[in-house]
Amino acid sequence: MTDKYAVIGHPISHSKSPLIHRMFAEQTGQDISYEAIEAPLDGFAATIERLRTEGYKGCNVTVPFKFEAYNLATDLSKRAKSAQAVNTLNLKNEAILGDNTDGAGLVQDIERNLGVSLQGKRILLMGAGGASYGVALPLLSAGVTLNVANRTASKAVDLAGKFPAASIHGGGYDELAGQQFDVVINATSSGLSDELPPLPSGIFAPGALAYDMMYGRETPFMKFAREQDAAIVADGLGMLVEQAAEAFFIWRGVRPDTAPVLAALRG
Repeated sequence: MTDKYAVIGHPISHSKSPLIHRMFAEQTGQDISYEAIEAPLDGFAATIERLRTEGYKGCNVTVPFKFEAYNLATDLSKRAKSAQAVNTLNLKNEAILGDNTDGAGLVQDIERNLGVSLQGKRILLMGAGGASYGVALPLLSAGVTLNVANRTASKAVDLAGKFPAASIHGGGYDELAGQQFDVVINATSSGLSDELPPLPSGIFAPGALAYDMMYGRETPFMKFAREQDAAIVADGLGMLVEQAAEAFFIWRGVRPDTAPVLAALRG
């Protein structure tokens, strides 16, 4: 019997998740179906309840429902608690298990697909919203020194304060002058409005990676990184595929090979 899964968001028609999970299923021989479901803005909990009644085994959650999913889950993983948001629900019996695979996806993409070891690296994470909360713990667990910069500096300070014993600092962009980083990650939505976060020149250390979590377009940040001679400039498509693979593993206990899937999406 085919096990049913879905991704839930609003809007959702643009989602690549059904295609990604279909390729994972074909590759691993797993008998699953996976569809995109648009929930009403005020109807996320009702949609999850309907899916449970219909026998769905799990779902991915995207904008704007990640915080509702966090509140709906009856059990949370350590990384979901750190992110304060959930993008993967495992529907088991009466339980709703919530996890967040975004940070694991980012780390896997950087280390495996881009070939950059994070251990000991100086990382600048731009933004202090949900995307940054989702990746902070996995980045710190990879052994980095993390600097969070945000236009409203207090929000970056608050994020850093969630990890009192860790190698993390939060502040404003004005503190970055004269500093250099091995990896600079854009977790802001600035690319959507074709804006560039206020980065100073010289921010990229020799051999640096510039990583934008957005995908599908050349953002002003990526253009700036090329002009500043960053050694590697990457978008977030690999993160999308890797976080999906992590969710697939949670559900099925099988870890798909992401390389051919990423190659197919890049086309």
